[in-house]
Amino acid sequence: MLRVVSTLPALRPLLAGSTLLLNARPLLRSRLTRRPFRAVSSSTASPSSSSSGARDFGGVDFGDERLLRCAAAGRAPLRVAVLVSGGVDSSVALRLLHAAGHRCTAFYLKIWFQEDFRNFWSECPWDDDLKYAQAVCDKSIYLMRAFLEAIENLGFDYIASGHYAHVVHPSPDDVEGPSVLQLSKDKVKDQTYFLSHLSQTQLRRLLFPLGCITKDEVRRLAAQMDLPNQDRKDSQGICFLGKVKFSEFVERQIGEMEGVLLEAETGDYLGTHRGFWFYTIGQRQGLRLPGGPWYVVEKDVQNNVVFVSRNYYSLDKRRRTFRVGSLNWFSNSGPTNNEQLKCKVRHSPEFHDCTVTQEQTSENGVILVVRLSEDDQGLAAGQFAAFYRDNLCLGSGIILDSWDEMNFPVCARALEIARMEDKSRLGKPVKIMNLEHIVKSEKEAIEVA
Repeated sequence: MLRVVSTLPALRPLLAGSTLLLNARPLLRSRLTRRPFRAVSSSTASPSSSSSGARDFGGVDFGDERLLRCAAAGRAPLRVAVLVSGGVDSSVALRLLHAAGHRCTAFYLKIWFQEDFRNFWSECPWDDDLKYAQAVCDKSIYLMRAFLEAIENLGFDYIASGHYAHVVHPSPDDVEGPSVLQLSKDKVKDQTYFLSHLSQTQLRRLLFPLGCITKDEVRRLAAQMDLPNQDRKDSQGICFLGKVKFSEFVERQIGEMEGVLLEAETGDYLGTHRGFWFYTIGQRQGLRLPGGPWYVVEKDVQNNVVFVSRNYYSLDKRRRTFRVGSLNWFSNSGPTNNEQLKCKVRHSPEFHDCTVTQEQTSENGVILVVRLSEDDQGLAAGQFAAFYRDNLCLGSGIILDSWDEMNFPVCARALEIARMEDKSRLGKPVKIMNLEHIVKSEKEAIEVA
């Protein structure tokens, strides 16, 4: 039966006749249009060692304990809510959980602002995603972002997804013991950097069945299971935006407010922008300034001013020491003073060796001072930094600054101009000289001399 529900305000499996509907309730208030969808629950899988299990899963030999280790096979049967996208990762994760003997309900998210950008939606085929998900699960499925908040109300033991990470939970008898987040076997696909921002309460509810295998193994399993999406390419972007530019989405949701662009080193008025929220530290695209490349180096949020520079990557600005606030540790109080760890400052397989020291500040409370073993040219305030002890992810925090001098050196004149109430007195933007012409002229002068 087709049931009409909200796409985002409520998380509902919509199981016809299911008791799950009795206690389902909206988690988020929204002004979004309700759209029709349907969803049904899967049944409990036969044990993987049985002949029926072999038929169900394309003859895959689950005698290799490692394949189901991250699917909590030893705790079966569990009730697991599985987030699926129609891609191969979440599809194999669902099958592994089923093979481990759990009762799974799959959920799919259809993004809420589809109607706002209907002219672009052909470039992001959510309906294809759903068809793949239906074929893999043989069911119709839904989900929403508030999954972690809704799990208590819907009666599931765990939430699972196709992320590459490994959560090790304490034994069922150890009620007080923490869950820990470990690197996945596939270090290139590893996603612990993103997951390091979760709380211990959230981590305790998660399963990542792919954490013990590599992407190549996932592809091989998908082929052996004869999944319809076994050859589907991985998503390379934020599909829910489709052909819509991120700036267009922000404009639609937040709006615009004109501000000024100032050169950080001189305070020169270079032009205007549409609102500081359109820009991130280190951003190069979208500034529309000649003589570049220009980079966003600082923002004055109160006065809606964006400071830019052509020296973001200059060698005289060391990026080896930085501070981290809003600390989030999965257990205890985090690392000890002067402890040597590894850290990630972006999603990549690369780590930095670092030494960390905790300090108490009046402005940001407890912070972490991080000293890298080598310079990193891509550090930026507002990014996350995740910290690791061997294979264990301890947690993360938000970078407060990215230079040894604590922030990009914005000159006093630029700061004074930023505080001006009437910026119309600035007149017209200054004419920007092309750096290439300056360098060329200086070189010619040297050669002549």
